[in-house]
Parts: sequence; C-alpha cells; structure tokens
Amino acid sequence: MIQLKNSAQISTMMDAGRITGEALLLARERVREGVTTKELDTVIRNYIEKCGAKPSFLGYGGFPASACISINDEVIHGIPTVNRVLREGDVVKIDVGAFYKGFHGDSARTIPVGKVSEEALKLIEVTRQSFFDGVEQMKVGNRMGDIGNAIQTRVENNGFSVVKRYIGHGIGHELHESPDVPNFGTAGRGTRLCAGMVLAIEPMVNVGTEEVYEMADKWTVKTRDHKLSAHYENTCALTSEGVIITTLVDKSW
Repeated sequence: MIQLKNSAQISTMMDAGRITGEALLLARERVREGVTTKELDTVIRNYIEKCGAKPSFLGYGGFPASACISINDEVIHGIPTVNRVLREGDVVKIDVGAFYKGFHGDSARTIPVGKVSEEALKLIEVTRQSFFDGVEQMKVGNRMGDIGNAIQTRVENNGFSVVKRYIGHGIGHELHESPDVPNFGTAGRGTRLCAGMVLAIEPMVNVGTEEVYEMADKWTVKTRDHKLSAHYENTCALTSEGVIITTLVDKSW
C-alpha cells in the first residue's frame, strides 16, 4: 500500500532530507586520494548523529556501515572499510540515509577523485541529468512510467545503459516503501502519481552492459563487464503545488 504524506509529515521529511544532503556534502569535501572509505563513513555517521538523527542504513538488513560507498565498477551497496583507499581517477558513489523524527531521507551522488576520464565525467553528468528528466515527469496525474521513460531515454540517447535489476522506491516511515520506481518504462503506463507521494528516484547508469552481479559479501553490486557505473538519487515529495526535493541542499550538485 502506498503511504501518502500530509503537509506536516512532508515538513518533517524535509528536515530528514536536509540532514541527509548535508552529510553528503560533508563527505564530498573529504573525497581525495589517500582517504579510506571507512573515514568517509565515519564523517557521515558523526554528522547525522550530531543532528539528532540516525543513519538509515546502519544495521538495515544487517548492513554494517552508515553509508554505502561504491567505487568504479561497483554500482551500489559497497561496504566502507579501512583497507579501501581512494585513488586518483576513481569514481566514487556515496549513498546516505538519515532517520529523523520518524522519517527517512535518502540521497546519493557520484564523485570523481581528482582527474578522471572524459567518459567518466560524461557518465556522471548524464546520470545527474537523467534524474532531473525523471523529476520533470513527477506531476499529479502522470504515471510512474513517465518518470522511468524520461530517465531511460536520456541515458540510452547518450550511449549508456540503465540498471534494471535495482530501482527506486517510495520512502517515509520506512526506508523502502511502495511504490517501486523503475528507471525505465513506457510513458503513460504504471501507477498514477498523486499528491502526497514521496519517492526516492535513483538512476543507476552503466557505461557498458546493464547486467550486474552481487559479490560474495552479499552486498556490493558490480557491473558484469567491469565498466564504470554512476548513481544519483534524491528524495522527492509530490505536492499539489509541485515537487519538493528534500535532499537537494546544493542545487548545483
């Protein structure tokens, strides 16, 4: 069942989203060659807890960290460790969630480490643009397929592929709620959008094949052909007056 949110609940979700977005910004400032993914995870956890919130991912389904940090051909769900050190040219995906006063925020970004390839820069930007294409279709009366189709069109027109095994989701009291939010689909099809829906829209885009696999740690997902992947996510609330992107604290990013 889809849990619609009222204005007071969306207001609280804006606070949860702000904390989430600020934690991501703080992590971005620390991304550089020589930093470990565990260091980034600690910065994120400390900030979220300083704000009186809890990391949404910590312990979720047994996940052992506060953020998912995935590098290069890792798509999502990478586990931060003291042994994973960032290197010049890496493409780092950081996925953060914060639980505050009963509601979650969820957001992800892809960050280059130093100088990266032109292909990597294009991948990061196309993934970001595809998110905003999807948000443009998040209108009362539209269908879920309108969002997915807009994302997929941008991605494929640029020669990349959309990961289909993993998708976006509703969000609220629970980190993952109904409805499913695919990053692909047919315009005019799927669940009808209405005011009060809050969605985590999160295109995951690969340079090569859309095929992915789960590593032995039962969390980290990698591209099947080991080519680069990017991830961009925000929590988006649909109101009668339009969309509020609760986790977008820096509109340039």
